Amino acid sequence: MKATDKSKLIDRVNKLEGLTDEERSALLGLLRETKTYGLVWEPKSEDIEEQLRDKLPVFREVADRAIISDNPEVPNHVIIEGDNLVSLSTLVYTHESKIDVIYIDPPYNTGNKDFIYNDSYIDSEDIYRHSKWLSFMSKRLKIAKKLLSDRGVIFISIDDNEQANLKLLCDEIFGQQNFIDIFSWIKTETPANLSIKTKKAVEYILCYCKQRNSEKFCGLSKTSSSNNGLMNQTNAEHILVFPKNRIDTKLEDGIYYKGVYGTKSYHIELLEDTEVKAGFFIRPVILKGKFKWSQSNLDSEIEKGTTVSIKTKAFSPSYEKTEYDPEVPWNLINRSFGVDTNEAAGVHLKEILGSNCFDFPKPTSLIKYLVNFIKANYVLDFFAGSGTTLHAVMQLNVEDGGKRQCILCTNNENGICEDVTYERNKRVINGYTKPNGEQVAGLIDNNLRYYRTEFVERSRSPKNMRKLINLSTDMLCVKENLYTEQKTFGGIKTHPQIFRFFDDGTKQMLVIYREEIVEAIVELIGSMEVVQPIKLYVFSPSEDPWQQEFEHVAEKVELTALPAAIYNTYKRILPKKHDKLLNPEDATLAANDENYNIGGLFGEEGQS
Repeated sequence: MKATDKSKLIDRVNKLEGLTDEERSALLGLLRETKTYGLVWEPKSEDIEEQLRDKLPVFREVADRAIISDNPEVPNHVIIEGDNLVSLSTLVYTHESKIDVIYIDPPYNTGNKDFIYNDSYIDSEDIYRHSKWLSFMSKRLKIAKKLLSDRGVIFISIDDNEQANLKLLCDEIFGQQNFIDIFSWIKTETPANLSIKTKKAVEYILCYCKQRNSEKFCGLSKTSSSNNGLMNQTNAEHILVFPKNRIDTKLEDGIYYKGVYGTKSYHIELLEDTEVKAGFFIRPVILKGKFKWSQSNLDSEIEKGTTVSIKTKAFSPSYEKTEYDPEVPWNLINRSFGVDTNEAAGVHLKEILGSNCFDFPKPTSLIKYLVNFIKANYVLDFFAGSGTTLHAVMQLNVEDGGKRQCILCTNNENGICEDVTYERNKRVINGYTKPNGEQVAGLIDNNLRYYRTEFVERSRSPKNMRKLINLSTDMLCVKENLYTEQKTFGGIKTHPQIFRFFDDGTKQMLVIYREEIVEAIVELIGSMEVVQPIKLYVFSPSEDPWQQEFEHVAEKVELTALPAAIYNTYKRILPKKHDKLLNPEDATLAANDENYNIGGLFGEEGQS
């Protein structure tokens, strides 16, 4: 339509009688739309999307499924059971702009009952097949973009059924300028004879970044022979401390006493006793000698992954640097890069779970290869399937000493979350026995917590606001990566419906559910020594987190008003709802909703 014709039509719509303001606005919006290059599809509503118009999502821990290590410094991993649109919505509150790597393996929409939309399988005869898939993916990818950190990347596995559509959709959501590549992965070395034209041996992995940057992707590592050598080639004598459990050796297990070692022309003095077990020194090795490295050089190289060895009783330290391949990763991924096929992944999963319980799992080697492209703190997979991504992250952490944390999201259709995703990673952490009787040691230096999504009514009645803040505490623990709950605060016993306190020795979080105790909490904090500000989440019927009340201890706390902070987050991502006016009787003080006796909480009975 010509611009002049469109302008005349807009005038006519403005003068039409019998239209409501809403109808007139909708018609004018359609007329003013400008066509751009890209995908066009008919949006399709989801049942879960309609549910989110009336309810707010939260998640709560299934405590008896927690797997907790004795080591307080291990990473915390999370599984969230529920529709991934719901799980992603909650993660915007806990992890917005925090996720460094997202890997997903969504349904490929082959028409062979691999894609469910509103509880129905989509077959190849459905004329809205592609529209439903694009609607489904669009909603989730838009939220995923919000979760990515500024340097974050997303990898999406796909085959040729939707690859072209997915590329255009991602160009629209992430920006064509942020497209990295389409990786071709050799998924099988024995492709099936399903076509008389070609044998399908590859799948694709689309890669986009949140913001285009100059960071170089890391390919395979290699050892450079030109960077090997001894450290004892200088005239400057000084002391070096080699950390325990990081220095390998060929010395036999046992105690090696302090003394002078080496040759007449070059000697090294071992200043303290040390001990070897299983090829590593389990006490620091303190040497005095003529070394060309300083202590800072040594510490830096060890952190970079340089292998430092003291192989003989001469106690002459040597080093072997490992450098990243100077070539960035190829866009072809196969066995030459250490990446297995689907067949190998299926065998591996059967060894863990003892049965063929999941079709076409991805190999851990593929996910490890992709995740290792950048240094990541948080990794997310919201089509978790068999749980390969968490397994891969835990293996990668063992191999390079990383502390990556992984979040998995999946529904529990046919028990997949409980019986496959969780069960697989439970066995990987605790150890398992293969069908042939071989014992596989557990990756014990990991914590795993299991959550389920739930809902709170969306209308902002006092009762619903109270319920939201009570149910959101598990979300706050995940948000702050703080799970160690204490029974007292400042000598006062906590109460699960009044206030709770979390302290892991490095950071603290206080959650106040009843505003009546704010004054008493302020007095407690005022009398305490606080190393760093306490994260303080406090119930407030408004946006104000009792700023004035906490004014004289402001330097000791970091205040957030709940549930306002959650409402404000959800307002940006959830489908719109037409709020109803509250009945006058519902607009009473929230304190009337629950009859907790807190009068004596700070009396003698509450002391511990």
